[in-house]
Amino acid sequence: MERRKFLTLAAAAVAAAPLAACSSGKSSGSAKAGDDNAPVELTVSVWSLASTPEFQALFDAFHQANPNITIKPVDILAADYETKITTMLAAGDTTDVITVKNVIDYAGYATRGQLRDLTSYATSADGAKLSGLDSYKEKDGKYFALPYRQDFWVLYYNKKMFDAAGKQYPSNLTWDQYAELAKALTTGSGQSKVYGTYHHTWRSVVQAISAAQTGGDLLGGDYSFFADQYATALAVQDAGATIDFSTATTQKTGYASVFEDKQAAMLPMGTWFIAKLLADKKAGKTDVDWAIAPMPQRPGGSGVTTFGSPTAFAVNKKAKHAAAAEKFVQFASGPEGAKVCAAIGVVPALLTDETRQTYFGLAGMPGDDGSKKAFKPDKVTLEMPVSDKTSKIDKILTEEHQLVMTKQKSVDGGIKEMGSRVKNETG
Repeated sequence: MERRKFLTLAAAAVAAAPLAACSSGKSSGSAKAGDDNAPVELTVSVWSLASTPEFQALFDAFHQANPNITIKPVDILAADYETKITTMLAAGDTTDVITVKNVIDYAGYATRGQLRDLTSYATSADGAKLSGLDSYKEKDGKYFALPYRQDFWVLYYNKKMFDAAGKQYPSNLTWDQYAELAKALTTGSGQSKVYGTYHHTWRSVVQAISAAQTGGDLLGGDYSFFADQYATALAVQDAGATIDFSTATTQKTGYASVFEDKQAAMLPMGTWFIAKLLADKKAGKTDVDWAIAPMPQRPGGSGVTTFGSPTAFAVNKKAKHAAAAEKFVQFASGPEGAKVCAAIGVVPALLTDETRQTYFGLAGMPGDDGSKKAFKPDKVTLEMPVSDKTSKIDKILTEEHQLVMTKQKSVDGGIKEMGSRVKNETG
């Protein structure tokens, strides 16, 4: 998953200090047989604990509901998380709950038999309502993880910049209209230049939205459906309406700083950014006047289609406290966990009318009809489908995307090379 790269990385690779708010003063250890109230110290793998507020919020709420269970987070560097978890599970580590950062890694854990079966929860009344649940369904119909949050992409915009330019706030845009708007909103030059939009360097900015809105298969090898979206992205770049790809890559430009520092009027990005915007405005780090709109659409399409990815909790097959672990996973993905997530600006997987109301009731959250509409897309497709070839294909598509966006290859040439490489390098 690409979505939390704005987070500040934690200082240590693995830290294991229990949350102060969760300390019960009881001794830790395995629960006694038949004693549901025996003290339990539950270990949960996380990344960048200090800068990922949902973890502590969920841990605190769960401990309050279950005073005998304390949470001991296993904090791992965000950049090392997937590699570390893969190594831990392969070595027989007994961390109770595994936070599944992306569905690509989940496929590996599940097929290697490293997670406990959670099908009974997944097929319950609440489980069936979880957005992104299908991403964790195995070929045999079983589930080994439950999503607790489901992010999807929207269009952020700076209201004051639109007002200054005399432009209507974006709503029901086509990609052509979006491109023209980006050009019109671009002002100034040099250090004082303000861009009409900002396209981050991730391949999903072009490829995932193209696949979602055309029905294209990111694993299929025929990538001709990318052509129109690349044409749009390059046209915006050529017009100087976004920071060019090479500069953004070389300078390691952060999308959060570009938008919060008012260097861009628009930003296509995931809903996870909302929590950071709310927190940064509350802390006085930015005063950007923002709102969201649905992602632009292809001409002639019906409804709003976007893409996204869920984040889930799973129970380690070798968990020391399996019963308590399953209880936590069910809590986090259920109505209680959804309320906790919504209350801090994180989009829960169980996104009901009640949790939407909680979400839009947050201080600093835009309450206009356009923002609320953006929060109810008609269709959210998975950012990257899961298969045993996904990791290799993701790498190929990323490498070729970089070459196309830096004009080392033409769009047609890059698309052709993507198909050829996928066929030859993944079988």
